Amino acid sequence: MNRVRNFKLILWMITGFAAAAGAARYIFGLGPATNLTDATPWGLWIGFDVMSGVALAAGGFVITASVYIFKLDKFHEITRPAVLTAFLGYIAVAVGLLFDLGLPWNIWHMIIYWNPHSPLFEVGWCVMLYLAVLALEFIPVPLEEFPRLGAIRNFLVKFRLPLVIIGIALSTLHQSSLGSLFLIMPYRVHPLWYTSILPILFFISAIGLGLMMVTFESNFTAWLYKRKPETALLGQLGNAARWVFILYLVVRFGDLAARGQLGLLNGSEWQVKLFWFELLIMAIIPIIMLSIPKVRNSLGGQWTYAIMGVTGVVLNRIDVGGLTHIDRTGSGVYLPMWTEIVISAGVVSLAALVFLFMVERFKIWEKRPADPQAEPQTLPEFTPVFQTWLGDPVIAARTRYSLAFVLATAIGFALVTHDVAKSKGVDPSPVQRSRGSDTLWVDGNTDGFGVAFKHAYHMKILGETSIDTVEGVETVSVDVNTSCALCHHMNLPRDQNSGCYACHADMYSKTDAMKHEWHSSPQGANLACRDCHAKGGPKSADNAKKCDVCHSDLFPSGATIKVEQYEALSYTDAMHTLCVDCHRLKADDVSRPDLAQCAICHSEQRSFVDENTLAGRYQNLVGKSLILP
Repeated sequence: MNRVRNFKLILWMITGFAAAAGAARYIFGLGPATNLTDATPWGLWIGFDVMSGVALAAGGFVITASVYIFKLDKFHEITRPAVLTAFLGYIAVAVGLLFDLGLPWNIWHMIIYWNPHSPLFEVGWCVMLYLAVLALEFIPVPLEEFPRLGAIRNFLVKFRLPLVIIGIALSTLHQSSLGSLFLIMPYRVHPLWYTSILPILFFISAIGLGLMMVTFESNFTAWLYKRKPETALLGQLGNAARWVFILYLVVRFGDLAARGQLGLLNGSEWQVKLFWFELLIMAIIPIIMLSIPKVRNSLGGQWTYAIMGVTGVVLNRIDVGGLTHIDRTGSGVYLPMWTEIVISAGVVSLAALVFLFMVERFKIWEKRPADPQAEPQTLPEFTPVFQTWLGDPVIAARTRYSLAFVLATAIGFALVTHDVAKSKGVDPSPVQRSRGSDTLWVDGNTDGFGVAFKHAYHMKILGETSIDTVEGVETVSVDVNTSCALCHHMNLPRDQNSGCYACHADMYSKTDAMKHEWHSSPQGANLACRDCHAKGGPKSADNAKKCDVCHSDLFPSGATIKVEQYEALSYTDAMHTLCVDCHRLKADDVSRPDLAQCAICHSEQRSFVDENTLAGRYQNLVGKSLILP
């Protein structure tokens, strides 16, 4: 059983490595943990963790439908591992999704705030409901070990058929609806992958992947625990999978012909080569192997076509999910960061560990495998190098696994913190000044998705203005205390009404508006500590000289400004906070309850604005100390 111990050791190491990357994602945010951008918001975490994870778990509804609906009792012995694989697969999908969401703590909003026009809403509800159905289908298995809970088990067993029917319906809905998510991207997804029948292709390939995943799981666990392979039974699954993949090829090439895209297959672009590679390992080669009975019923053949089929369908999901998206912003082709890969691998490893725990503790198979650490032995175990006593096999195994997890986590944190420091040090996002006169074009990162800010209009409605005519020339007088100072709450030295970009100099990160390093450096103001800080006490912002002592023009004339900190918010946060706050206050005055909604300002980019994201960023700022009048 050394192979079981070694495999678990590897899984614990991967899980520990992923724990560090996952913790860093929540501590430092998405920026240092992913290569996703506004131009490519979906990548590996959606393409693999969610879309592939859902498809990998399709074996659950395929096998239960075969056994309980079509009465193919010969597959009954692989039903429990198939349902367990599906159950853990959907849990892995939910866990993986929490890393991709910008505000994962708001995932419950889907239950309360409905958007029935969104495919993602339907997918979310179906996945959530099917996860509950899988839990009810699987719970009777562990309940066999608790005779006192037999009544609950018997109750659930009576409703097995309705649960299976509900599970098949839910699976059919969300397996196809995952493809519907990309129907709104006709000019983004490469034409070799984009089609109006993406939902149909996703559903057909999910069935094929489910059969391949059941074959792979059965053969791998047979090798791992030295069980007798179920080659004859799996060969019959392979025969069904052959027709599924043939149907997939016919539909896909028929769709290309109907859309007039067959000419693209002669191109030399990397996407064309990827298309052929995907189809070769996903369908073409497996179909050839499955069409030969001797290969289909051999252990080596099953290993080969199962691995190829699983890899091919997963690659298809990743391709559609982001890898083959056409770059129209100049940001380059998306490639996942190593932390994205590690987190995805960690989620899979953790699910695999739970699967091994289940098969060793409960009756998933007809014959429960022997756990190499299940029974304590009298002979102690020692480390092979230092001959240190590790205790009996149970304690020794826990020691090894814990050590592997801790060491991998430590290495992961070392690598992650290095990347975080690097990203914060060399990856700034400088802000450009707004352009215009009466109407400013506010587009700090010059990506084309800005806001037309009516400057003169806001001056008029926010402040007390008067128009005087002197020698035939109209002049506008504005009370700065009620108008300009609301936005221009601080000036650069010898300047008036400095632009937002002057202090909020980075698009997404906080900046030092006071520029302490410049004031104290010989190349800057060349000030000594005693010039600003009192002698004998700690040198902090609390005992420092007020800036307006030296800079009398720091604040707008006539305005009363209280500075709470000199760390300027990011340009994005500053603009959203100031505008949204003011709009919320004015909403009742002007009888416009929608005044604080994103589309009011982003009127020209309604379809590009993620209102939940912007609203969430604003909520995160509420209650914090801001540089505001």
